[in-house]
Amino acid sequence: PRHGEASARALAYLKAACRDGPEAALGAIAARGEYMAAVGHALYPDGDPRARALLDWMGLGDPLKAAIEAAQDASGKLANVDMALAALTLKLGLPDDAPFLLFASGRIVGWLAHAMEQLTSGQLIRPRATYTGD
Repeated sequence: PRHGEASARALAYLKAACRDGPEAALGAIAARGEYMAAVGHALYPDGDPRARALLDWMGLGDPLKAAIEAAQDASGKLANVDMALAALTLKLGLPDDAPFLLFASGRIVGWLAHAMEQLTSGQLIRPRATYTGD
C-alpha cells in the first residue's frame, strides 16, 4: 500500500483533482477515511530528491502543479517519487499502470546493482549498509 498502491492512489487523486479541483478530490479522500498517498517519505524527511528532480524536470503547469501543491499543503508533507511518477504518467499520457512499472523497474535495477556488488566483493550486502562505491 505504501509503494505500488501509493502511485495508483496518487494517479487517481491527480485525475480527480484535475477534473473536479484539488479541494473536491482531497475532500473525497477524507470522506472515505483514507490518508493522502504519495506524500512524505521516512528516508527523506526534508523531501524526496527523486520527486523534486522529476517534478522540476517536467516543469508542471496547472492543474497538475496546483493538485500536487494542495496535497502537500493538506498533508504537511512533500510529494514523494510515487506522486512524481503519477504526474509524469498524466503529463505524457501513459497507461495507468505506468507509475508502478516505472517504480518497479528502478527497484529492479537497484537489486541488480546490489547483487553485482555482492558477487564482486564476496560479502553479503545489507540494504542499510553504507555505500562504498564510486
